[in-house]
Amino acid sequence: MKLWILVVVVLTGAGVYVLMTSRSADYLELTAPEAQRLVAAGDVTLIDIRTPEEWRQTGVPRNAKLVNMVHPGGVDGFVSEILDQVDGDADAPIALICRTGNRTTQVQRLLVARGFGQVYNISEGMVGSSAGPGWLKRGLPIEPYPNQ
Repeated sequence: MKLWILVVVVLTGAGVYVLMTSRSADYLELTAPEAQRLVAAGDVTLIDIRTPEEWRQTGVPRNAKLVNMVHPGGVDGFVSEILDQVDGDADAPIALICRTGNRTTQVQRLLVARGFGQVYNISEGMVGSSAGPGWLKRGLPIEPYPNQ
């Protein structure tokens, strides 16, 4: 497995961001702060794939779309709902977040296999992992789960 660093320069109305993204095979990663900046600038759709119970426990990242990975429509229903969140554009940039990055790793592979072109994994997740301290410990903006 080859590991290399991809440097991406993103030009937005809010400024220029340089992202240091670790890439293995075709799988892209973002840190939580990188994802938050891109979401705030409107350059990526953030999708939280955790369960409603997890959303209630911690709140959700500001501006995240909520798509429960345990979908009543199974895998096809889940993929269809993700596609709906990006207005049917499978090439739109998507950043996935879960608790610790394990589930998003699997979902990222699924979405790439299903033809999605720009799927980023926030591998530190909400609560942290070996990839980083996580969205919550970094103090990034969260909102309460709307169905509390």
